Amino acid sequence: MYLGIDLGTSAVKTILVDREQRVVARRSQSLSVSSPHPGYCEQDPAQWIDATFATLDALKADHPRQLAAVDGIGLSGQMHGATLLDAKFKPLRPCILWNDGRSAAECRALEQRWPALRAMTGNKAMPGFTAPKLLWIATHEPENFAATRLVLLPKAYLRLILTGEAIEDVSDASGSLWLDVARRDWSDEGLSATGLSRRQMPRLVEGCAPAAQLRSELAVRWGMTKRPMIAGGAGDNPAGAIGIGAIRPGIGFISLGTSGALLTPTDVIAANPERAVHTFCHAIPAMWIQAGAILSAASCLAWIARLFAASEADLLEALGLHPKAPSPVSFLPYLSGERTPHDDPEAHGMLDGLSHSTDRGAIVQAVLEGVAFGIADCRDALAETGIVISEADAIGGGSRSRFWLSVLANVLNIPVHRFAEGETGAAFGAARLGRLAVTGEAIEAVCTVPRRIETFEPDHTLADAYAGRLPKWRGLYRPHR
Repeated sequence: MYLGIDLGTSAVKTILVDREQRVVARRSQSLSVSSPHPGYCEQDPAQWIDATFATLDALKADHPRQLAAVDGIGLSGQMHGATLLDAKFKPLRPCILWNDGRSAAECRALEQRWPALRAMTGNKAMPGFTAPKLLWIATHEPENFAATRLVLLPKAYLRLILTGEAIEDVSDASGSLWLDVARRDWSDEGLSATGLSRRQMPRLVEGCAPAAQLRSELAVRWGMTKRPMIAGGAGDNPAGAIGIGAIRPGIGFISLGTSGALLTPTDVIAANPERAVHTFCHAIPAMWIQAGAILSAASCLAWIARLFAASEADLLEALGLHPKAPSPVSFLPYLSGERTPHDDPEAHGMLDGLSHSTDRGAIVQAVLEGVAFGIADCRDALAETGIVISEADAIGGGSRSRFWLSVLANVLNIPVHRFAEGETGAAFGAARLGRLAVTGEAIEAVCTVPRRIETFEPDHTLADAYAGRLPKWRGLYRPHR
């Protein structure tokens, strides 16, 4: 048996997977995000531990025999968060999250200090990444910066609690702006540019490699017959790629979680930082992932559901199975600023085209379309590197919506596929990495493509209508710097 633990932004999801790669059980525990000032997003690391332990305690109560047989554990996690620890490995402050926009000035300063940043990391300095956050801490919280002995990404902090060791995988480390993505190692020059050194960084491993064993007292707590090995694991999107078998070039996939992304594996680095395309190491050796990312995806649906005091499921059900025409309303999904292609942390959302005849359905459909148009921006930014995506698999919580996937198929004018377990893709990928760390099996034998349960083909009339709307939608955005 294998465990996959996905430390997301809105929840921790934990799944048990058997040797036939069947999901035996799953549990989730919600997380909350605080915003002490506009544009700030933080989380208390203690939440992650409490939530993870709650899911494992629940599995122990309901599936004790299966949990006892776990051999390997894989971790997946929200990327980019800055978790600062003191000399006793205790958090100095709440973690600054991936969608926090406070460090725009520090991004400009970092690129001036380190002219080779884009060439070395394959990325542009953006507030979401980890390194600019540390410059912000150095300026605004110098006492915390001086006390920092270790900087960890969220899932590495979880691993520290589970194993007692500070270890990170190269895919998640890619999102820090401290990694030389070609060499898959920390950049001493990049660390120095933020006043840090390797002594304050965790040890690096590949995502499918063994990292450390679960602490003996925790194995006893969960009734495990031996101490499972915990793999290097992966950032959420690379883990999602592992979960759907995206381990070769030419495979595209859409992530519809709290944030959104359009991603594809490559066996060479195809960077386009000027258009805010991300370059990350994959969770398997000698592979990378190129990604366009939008900061708000399924969170936009959650937002509109709160405004209407309705459940997301009810809003989606009222739309039917597929769109009949584009909504007369347009929506910019920039509720937390935006990355690809604008790199504008101060960008704001917008509803345009409202009238007395506008109903709830038109607004909800516009929200889904706005996210899909954002994914189309990612597609075009990737295309500038020569990457052409002719079909895509969908993962994340948003992939449960047939209407949304139909919208995406028509906006992107490509077939979009969904899986039975698409919403747990990152946790499933983490479980696969946990298995690989234990068994040493061939990657291609484990990371197969799951059964696709449905394909959404574009309707040419609708695709043309959306193509006509896209320029107008893009014209709504006004740069904030």
